[in-house]
This record gives sequence, structure tokens and C-alpha cells, in this order.
Amino acid sequence: MPFAKWFVGGRLNASYICLDWQIQNGKGDKVAYYWEGEDYVRRVVTYRDLYREVNRLAHALREMGLKRGDRIAIYLPMVPELPIAMLAAARLGVIFTAVFSGFSAKALADRIIDAQAKVLITADGSLRRGKVVQLKSIADEALRSCPNVKKVIVFKRLDGNVNLVEGRDVWWHDVLPKNDVYVEPERMESNEILYLLYTSGTTGKPKAVAHSNGGYMVFVHSTQKWVFDVKESDVYYCTADIGWVTGHSYIVFGPLSHGITSVMYEGALDYPEPDRWWEIVERYGVTIFYTAPTAIRALMRYGEEWPNKHDLSSLRLLGTVGEPINPEAWRWYYRVIGKERCMIVDTWWQTETGGILISPAPNLAQFPLKPGSATFPLPGIDPEVVDEEGNPLPPGNKGFLVIKKPWPGMLLTLFGDDERYKEVYWSRFKGVYYTADSAIKDEEGYYWLLGRSDEVIKVAGHRLGTREVEDAFITHPAVAEAAVVGKPDPVKGEVIAAFVVLKKGQEAGESIIEQLRKHVRTELGPIATPEEIHVVNMLPKTRSGKIMRRLIKAVALGSTVGDISTLEDGASVEEIQRAMEEFRMSMGIRGP
Repeated sequence: MPFAKWFVGGRLNASYICLDWQIQNGKGDKVAYYWEGEDYVRRVVTYRDLYREVNRLAHALREMGLKRGDRIAIYLPMVPELPIAMLAAARLGVIFTAVFSGFSAKALADRIIDAQAKVLITADGSLRRGKVVQLKSIADEALRSCPNVKKVIVFKRLDGNVNLVEGRDVWWHDVLPKNDVYVEPERMESNEILYLLYTSGTTGKPKAVAHSNGGYMVFVHSTQKWVFDVKESDVYYCTADIGWVTGHSYIVFGPLSHGITSVMYEGALDYPEPDRWWEIVERYGVTIFYTAPTAIRALMRYGEEWPNKHDLSSLRLLGTVGEPINPEAWRWYYRVIGKERCMIVDTWWQTETGGILISPAPNLAQFPLKPGSATFPLPGIDPEVVDEEGNPLPPGNKGFLVIKKPWPGMLLTLFGDDERYKEVYWSRFKGVYYTADSAIKDEEGYYWLLGRSDEVIKVAGHRLGTREVEDAFITHPAVAEAAVVGKPDPVKGEVIAAFVVLKKGQEAGESIIEQLRKHVRTELGPIATPEEIHVVNMLPKTRSGKIMRRLIKAVALGSTVGDISTLEDGASVEEIQRAMEEFRMSMGIRGP
């Protein structure tokens, strides 16, 4: 400990499992991906198509001199070429890091430099809310500080009107061999690195989580089956971006290792209208739908008429990921999208865990669901809720979630920094993995995840989780979304500042603000009464749907906002800044 190893000496290749093995089992003509661009361009990619393109790209990468253990960076939008690039690298034993296509040039450069990537794979651009995202231009800016990158492969998603640097940049379609080729998959030892994925902490530079070949593949294959109960006939739609771990595990390696059909969509969830996702579900006959609670709440705001325009009867299982889901959103999801007949799997896991750890598992057992609870740990997962000293807490008490023994999908280490790995995950509580999440285990053993343990507001000595305060806001019928942060206070230590988005048709004003203040006080008690409530049109979120509380806190405190390149819409920050400025002026406050 803490460097657990799994299946030592075992040999496998992730690309072989996802492609060759499927074709050997007669799935060559089966659809691997139905792809749809934001502009309604569509492609159907079979397992044989994937196999052909992965071998061609692997051949091209090998011709560039890449070999087992080298690193490449992938900066692509949600197009089939993204999993093709990941699988081609895996076929060669080349370690890849897929960088979310919403990241800035600096964020991309930092990751390329840290991984010492020799090749970058990118695209000319992509579409987001009808606008062109100039990926190649962003990549060019990043590469000014990345002398280690010798070749850039550019996929033509749009018109190809970009600058190509002679001797360095090549078009994807030009570099691939004209005919089909076969590249022998490298036989990777189980504990060799498959990929790196960078995850941000509360402080310091992003951490390069290293996932294995063997343990990781066994774990995502197992959890895909246990949690989603996948069947040959399923059409599976995970709405995450592949640039995040959810996409790695449950759009690429999990589904493909089972030979099932997935849907990939390039664009925004509500473009050009708020029923885009429901249109996709109906068009492809989606049976399993996996998304984020933030996205559900955003769609709730538009009302029920949008999903009700579409035939969603193909759905049989719904899932959530990324953050705890509040009971009201759970019930809306169950009633409006699932029509009260689809089971909901509320999944808890992290970039570092590789796959799902706590979740309902219809393939294993049936038990009553509790809206807002991730229910029970999956086989082999041994969690505990502990106090500040690491002592197990009795049921009903909020504490820190830890995992007491290793599991196959866990990270190997932080790439190039074993000491930081030990410090971040294993030093807080001796001998156990520290998740940095808060949780409660109830009398029946159900786990209730409460969000990051560092997302805590301490009001007059009382610790309040941001999530429980936000949930209290959301139970008010006028509120669609809420985000709360703590602000320093000379008397109470911290006070609560809230930013709320009202449902369509609700009017902002002093009346609703006073209603909400009383509502939260009634729900949680006087200690949780918000000091400030600001009504805004949108909350700052990443493109994967997570609320960026760091930005909200920075604005609320009047400090530097910093990099907002991952935001879905930068205007959301500007709106919060205006709301805070108006509040300060009304209170006669100058400065932060």
C-alpha cells in the first residue's frame, strides 16, 4: 500500500478487447456509434469501421516513430475520431492523455508539457451553440510553449480553413495509409499505464491520474454490466464529453468492451431547442440514458412540454453521474423522462476510481431506491464514513467517505509524482483511500453523498454542506437551480451567499427573495438563513454540466476569477459580477 497492483503478469490490450474480440464474436457489422453533429450531420460507425480506422491510425502513429510507453495528447471534439485516436494509441501501447476540447491554450499546454507528449491530435474546429470553436488556433497557441511536440495530426471536422505548419502539421486524411492495414496489438502487462487524465484539485497544478490496462479494463467492463444491465439489443447514450473520465470509461472502454451500440452527440443539450436530447433519444431508440444532475435541473427549467413532444418509450434505464442528485430532480427525471417505469441508477465515483463504486446495480440485486441516495457499494468496494480522526461514525452522522481496501479500477499513481499521490489520497487517514467527499450512511446502510468535503460553509461554528443548502432552495417550487458559497463574516466566521435561477415564468424581486430566505430557514433552521440571495439567469458551468463554485466564490469575494475557458457560457460570470456590484451599491459597500 498504497501502490496496489492487480493481475500481475497478466497480458492484454484494450484495443483488442474493444475491437478484435468483438469482430471475432460476430459483431463486425453491428453499430458501435450513432454520431450526430450539432449541425445535424450524422454518421453510423460499425465495429468493423472502427477496427479499420484504428488500425490505419495506429500504423500512421507507428510510422511517426511512436512506440510503447511514449505519450501523445488528444484535443478533439465529440467526434468518432476521438475514440479512434484513444484506441489506436492503446493498440501500440502508447500512453494517451485526452484533453477536454473546452480547455484553454494554457490548460492544453500545461498537460502536453507535463505528459511530455510527442504528438498532438486535434481538429480544425467544432460547433458549440451554432458557433465555431477554433480548436486548431487554440492548439497553435498552446504549442508555442511545447517544443516536445514534433507532429500534429489535424482532423477536418469543418471547412479545413486553418494554418498548417510545414513539417509539423498533417491532415488526418493525408497521413493515414490509403489501404487497410493490420497492426499487431501490443501485449500490455496489466499494471502498465493505459492513459493519463488530468484532474483539478482545490490547490496546485492539475494532477495526472494514471490508469492501468488490466485492472481498469476489468473494472469498467464489470461495472458497465452490473450498473447498466447491458444487453445485446441496447442503444446506450451517455451525454458526457469523452474528455472527462465518464466518457473514457462509459462511452469508450466500457460499452465497446461489451460490443454494444452507443450514441455520440457533438453539441449543447438545448441547441437549437431544449428538446435536442429527447429528439436524439426518440430518433435512435435509446434504451439507457446516463447524464448529470445539473443537466437534469437545467432541462427541468424549460418545463415538461419539451420532453413530452417526443416518444421516450424506448427508455428502460436512467442514470446520473458527476454530483449528488437532489430528490426533486430525481423525481422529475423518474416521472417526466422515465414515465415512472424506468429504474434510476444514481452513481458515485471519481476520476481517480476509474469506474463506479457506489450505485444501484440491477444486474446484481433489486432493492428499494431512495431518491437522492447512491444506495450501496458495488462488489469488492469497502467504504466507510469516518470522523476527523478516522473513526467510523454511527448511522445518520455526516463524515468523510473513505475506501478501506483497493479495487481494480483505482489509479496506479499520479504520473511522475508518487509522493504527491501518497500525500493527496493516503495521508489524511492512515491506510485508507481518502475521497475528499462527505457522506452519510443511514440506518439501512444506504449511502447519501453530500459533495466535496471542502465544499463546506462554517456558520457560527456549524458546518453546512453547500449541497444541503442548495437542495433546500431547490425544494421551493419557484427555483430551478441554486449555488451557494461561504463569505467571510467578522461575527459568524462565514455567511451564506446564494445565487438562484428561477423557473420559467417566475418573476424576480424582493418578494421572491424574502420567500426563499424564509423557506431555507424553515427547511434547515435559523443557522442556514442566507445572508445574500441573488437571482440570475444562469449559473457558470463547465461544458460537462458541473457548476463552477470556484468562480462563484471568486466573484462573491471580489477576487480574481482566473481561467474561464471551460465555461459553457462566460456571460454567466459577468451576470453574477453585475448582481454582486448592484448588491454592494445598494448596501453602500465600496470594493469587495
